[in-house]
Amino acid sequence: MNEIAPFIQSLVLVPFTLLPIINPLSTAPVFVATAGRNRSVTKRLARQVALNAFYVMAVSMLVGTYVLEFFGISLPIVRVGGGLLVAATGWRMLNRKDNDDAALTAVAEQAVDLPDAEIVRRSFFPITFPLTTGPGTITAAIALGASTPRTPLLYMVGAVVSLAGAALTALVLYVVFRNAARLLDRLGEVGTLVMMRLIAFILLCIGIEIMWEGWAALNHLKR
Repeated sequence: MNEIAPFIQSLVLVPFTLLPIINPLSTAPVFVATAGRNRSVTKRLARQVALNAFYVMAVSMLVGTYVLEFFGISLPIVRVGGGLLVAATGWRMLNRKDNDDAALTAVAEQAVDLPDAEIVRRSFFPITFPLTTGPGTITAAIALGASTPRTPLLYMVGAVVSLAGAALTALVLYVVFRNAARLLDRLGEVGTLVMMRLIAFILLCIGIEIMWEGWAALNHLKR
């Protein structure tokens, strides 16, 4: 049991670390605006976003550290670049005009069954990246993966645990996104609009915060 306990802790640690950073409720308005009110489209898009998020988290945890080392990219650089992307997304959402929101909602309301290729295209940008699994999530996933033992047997066990934790996180995302429309219905039109603008401002602040942390880390490395 003493040997298994660390892996059980790692399994629980993955969703408890990543979900507060992901905060899927903050992406719910964008998801509903993309999927519309069609239940079939909502279910398929939620499943695809969850799968996309799982792939991003799994790759970040298992090979993220090695990829950064191969290209000579440090985590502070990832934070700066990712922070810029999140801030730009938040700025676009914050400056979206009311008639743009109305047009987007009208198109979403008329959504019909979409082909799989269109579901995949809509699911990745910006819902999966950077709104769901953005630079903060990727950085945290890489940090979790860096703690995996390097001995072959323990690495295999640790990789399985990491994948299981990523799967649990993706399952939570699927449940939240599939029921996002119900949440927004309770908020109402005005509440949804206020939530969209508030989330846009928060995204802008998060992007600046991530970028600032990366910049501070780079300055610390130069000293």
